Amino acid sequence: MSFLRIFWPSILAAVVVGAAAPGIGAFVVQKRLSLIGDGVGHIAFAGVALGLWLGISPLAAALIAAIAGALGIDRLRRRTPEEGDLALALFFYGAIAVAVVVASRTGSFNVRLFGFLFGQVLTVTRGELLTIAALGGAVVLVIAGLYRGLLAIAIDEEAAIVAGVPVSALNAVVMVLAATAVGVGMQVVGILLVAALMVLPVGVARNFVNSFHHVLVASAAIGALSAFGGLLISNVADTAPSGTIVLILAALFVLSDVVRRARTVLGFRARSAVVR
Repeated sequence: MSFLRIFWPSILAAVVVGAAAPGIGAFVVQKRLSLIGDGVGHIAFAGVALGLWLGISPLAAALIAAIAGALGIDRLRRRTPEEGDLALALFFYGAIAVAVVVASRTGSFNVRLFGFLFGQVLTVTRGELLTIAALGGAVVLVIAGLYRGLLAIAIDEEAAIVAGVPVSALNAVVMVLAATAVGVGMQVVGILLVAALMVLPVGVARNFVNSFHHVLVASAAIGALSAFGGLLISNVADTAPSGTIVLILAALFVLSDVVRRARTVLGFRARSAVVR
């Protein structure tokens, strides 16, 4: 109980991010861009290094860099689809190089910088909690407001174009929301693991439910509960919160996949027995 009382801002921040990140992650996974969160995280890391160098908020700098990078990735990916992988590599590894050079030049290779890499949820202040809650809430509200359009481009982009859906604008919205999720998520699980928080709950949900709406709701619940459970377990086991949260999600994904495969095999055998 003392842990809950002392670290309630950290717990609330983890639950908010755990629910909001899979919300946009469901659309990213459906569009087969599961690794985009990892790449945008690299760009956010460059923003953190630049923010520490310039003496401004690392979170604000990371958000600006992540959003600009995400929009740039989306533009390059569409202009040169045949060279999409090279375009992504340019952004991802170029951003890491910028971060390393800036950090080495300014002497920023310190505990604070590495905290953004691996997460520092237990140091979340009330002010940071308000920022995380506001950004996480904004992600949820935008998804709710643009749900039909976002669903259309996630399910079948070509059909959405024919139907007159503003595909380019909505793709930009998806990228901005993904970048925002990365920006707020890095405080909880770190830049290196935030992509896992976006996609693994979606994978777990997809192993149990079929409709996209149910996947969206279930993945948000799974992410929030895993974030909460991960903090509790890390406190008892004295392990890193970020790694514990992601390991819980990884274990849930493996378990859910085993259950799904078992149900498929049993269902097939049952149908075979009926035919005979």
